[in-house]
Amino acid sequence: MSSTTLDTIRTRVPARLDRLPWSRFHWRVVIGLGTVWILDGLEVTIVGSVASRMIEKGSGIHLTAGDIGTAAAIYVLGACLGALFFGQLTDRFGRKKLFLLTLGVYIVATVATAFAFAPWYFFLARFFTGMGIGGEYSAINSAIDELIPARNRGQVDIAINGSYWVGSALGSIAAIFLLSDIFATDFGWRLAFGVGGIFGLAILVVRRHVPESPRWLFIHGREDEAEKIVDSIEREVREEADGDIPEPGESITVRQRKTIPFRELAKVAIRKYPHRTLLGLALFIGQAFLYNAVTFDLGTILSTYFKVASGSVPFFLAVFAVGNFLGPLLLGRLFDTVGRKPMIAGSYLGAAVMTAVVGFLLMSHSLNSISFIVLLAIGFFIASAGASSAYLTVSEIFPMETRALAIALFYAVGTAIGGITGPLLFGQFIHSGNLGLVALGFFIGAVAMAFGGVAELVFGVRAEQQSLENIARPLTAEEADENAGAGEQAEGEPEDEERARARDAARRAETERDERIARRSERQRTQRYRPGPGTSFYSPGMHASGASPSQSRVAGERALDEEVALISNLVREHGKMDRDTMFRELGARRWGPRRFEIALRTAVADGLIRPTGRRQFGPPEDQGR
Repeated sequence: MSSTTLDTIRTRVPARLDRLPWSRFHWRVVIGLGTVWILDGLEVTIVGSVASRMIEKGSGIHLTAGDIGTAAAIYVLGACLGALFFGQLTDRFGRKKLFLLTLGVYIVATVATAFAFAPWYFFLARFFTGMGIGGEYSAINSAIDELIPARNRGQVDIAINGSYWVGSALGSIAAIFLLSDIFATDFGWRLAFGVGGIFGLAILVVRRHVPESPRWLFIHGREDEAEKIVDSIEREVREEADGDIPEPGESITVRQRKTIPFRELAKVAIRKYPHRTLLGLALFIGQAFLYNAVTFDLGTILSTYFKVASGSVPFFLAVFAVGNFLGPLLLGRLFDTVGRKPMIAGSYLGAAVMTAVVGFLLMSHSLNSISFIVLLAIGFFIASAGASSAYLTVSEIFPMETRALAIALFYAVGTAIGGITGPLLFGQFIHSGNLGLVALGFFIGAVAMAFGGVAELVFGVRAEQQSLENIARPLTAEEADENAGAGEQAEGEPEDEERARARDAARRAETERDERIARRSERQRTQRYRPGPGTSFYSPGMHASGASPSQSRVAGERALDEEVALISNLVREHGKMDRDTMFRELGARRWGPRRFEIALRTAVADGLIRPTGRRQFGPPEDQGR
């Protein structure tokens, strides 16, 4: 039997992880795991940068512009198959084992690419390099989302995905040097591929210190190990915070299972979440077509149609990379504050418009090399944040037992449709020598991105600041429901008077908190598509632990409410204070990026504090003095 049931347990591991303040541990996760995107950016950009050199005479390998497009398609095919193959292993054997294994596959394959001597060997090495990167996607994104607190997940995930362009910029800068006259025509491009292997080895050293996902551990019968890891994380965070950390929220009851078969994911995706399935496919197909087509073939477009010398191509790619990186970096926090739906839809539709503009200008021969790359950089500044959000979306909206496989499945299917056809199509359009056909490729990319934006408007999930278990109810929690209720009640012991008073006090405090959050939500209430944190979003993620719909609905606001209360109590106790003093006294740097600014604005809007001057705030009772 492929799925073996173990025990039914109740755990607070998800709540304990989600309520932690930002700390060095979280930075370690970001650095150790998020670097996969830098590797991918390095790989893709190096190919784009050295492509023009590899098709020159004396390169040591006989490739054509069409071969470069074919190699890009084979790389993406390897990534798709690698994601599916390693994604299943990630959900079965754990996140850590696989994110070490897949990095090893990448290192070996990319170093092997440096020794390519014929097209077939180059294609084969690119296939296995893609397999390693594709496997990284499923292992890494699932681990990151399961270790980062809910309130920071969107911004962190999108920024990490956007770090692809840090690798792209590094690849471009390296290519400028490696394609110079210092190195022979048949050596510089080989050394460029070796850089990726060296960088991968450095990441491997850092990654060894990232723990296994506690969420994966307790699902697979290793709850004691999960508790020890969370205890260790809490000790580290508590020492850094130099004080108490918030109490965790509700527990969740799950029935542990050793393995969960692929057919169960298919059933969940098709029967339970058909709209989410369509959403994931639309987002992945749109961004995969546009990005893979343009990125893999940008160097050959510049050299073929704008007569940019091969040694100068990396300068243009660096400008393109900077625009792409700044998008997720500057817009990422809005996915947690303005909200997922408006930001994802807006970025996809905005990118579609800009891509179409580039297509029209190409068709009318109105662009030179500078204006072409500047317009692309602006368009992809918008597109990059949306493309990063595709990975975040499919990681969030399906149950945690199938998270890695869900990422793998949507990446593989979406990228197979968009990411393989895009480079192949663009490669042939470029090889034709007809600029009108290249413009047609941009129009197709614009339509693909527009479909993704429309799908987000129709099917998007308002997942900002929500616990993963609240966005998509764990499959094992549903199973535990079958045995919950009367049986647990019969086994319970009568409460003594002190426990009853404590329970009633906790309920009163929770009711007051929910009322504050409800009033806050009322101020933000709008029509369905208005920007704003998704406090009205509800998914029955916590029924198994006895949580009410109201509790689940406000789960994403609880951390914010605690931060607002800290600001209010500090001002009431000490009187008027400036913003920087408050930040320092509260140790708000531990809250995570931009959390203090959000809590401060909310405290003012709730009437708990009031502005008394420029960057000065006082208690509400000071009003009128």
